[in-house]
Amino acid sequence: MVNYSGLMRRRVAVYCSSSTAIEERYIELAFGVGSAIADAGWELVWGGGKISMMGAVAQGVRSRGGQSIGVIPSKLKQIEFVDDQASEMIEVADMRERKGRIESLSDAFIALPGSLGTLEELFEIWVGGYLNFHEKPIVILDPFGTYRSLHSLLDDLDREKLMKPGQRGRVHWSDSVEDSIEFLKGRF
Repeated sequence: MVNYSGLMRRRVAVYCSSSTAIEERYIELAFGVGSAIADAGWELVWGGGKISMMGAVAQGVRSRGGQSIGVIPSKLKQIEFVDDQASEMIEVADMRERKGRIESLSDAFIALPGSLGTLEELFEIWVGGYLNFHEKPIVILDPFGTYRSLHSLLDDLDREKLMKPGQRGRVHWSDSVEDSIEFLKGRF
């Protein structure tokens, strides 16, 4: 949380895909999430890329006059096409520092559809919350059922008693931008 002239600003991290091969509906979802974050008066913290969903979420925030804070490792500056329109861009040494900086800057987390990097970030923040390293809310926003198999896998792990009590409840599964934002409003 950051203080501007006596106002407390909340920051929401968004984890999502940087793939350029995805369908337009994912780009539209990310833009909508960014717009909703700004409309709620919050700031975006994200991986700092300007392509695909990563770029769309930041564009959505800025289209509504919001602030976007990118965090990118030096090695990825050329690969991820750094968003030079970011309100602030923080350069870090590596992926571990990136994840830590995003966590420390953020008051909440939204995971959109993505691949290995998105899942890694989601699971790390999820486990950290379960182990009480933070008490920040986490949302998995999945309007298209992209994570249906993941949800089913977690059901199986839970059924087999491989998950500890309370782990499932650390995240809120959502199928709409509106529900995700309302959930977070109730947690700030």
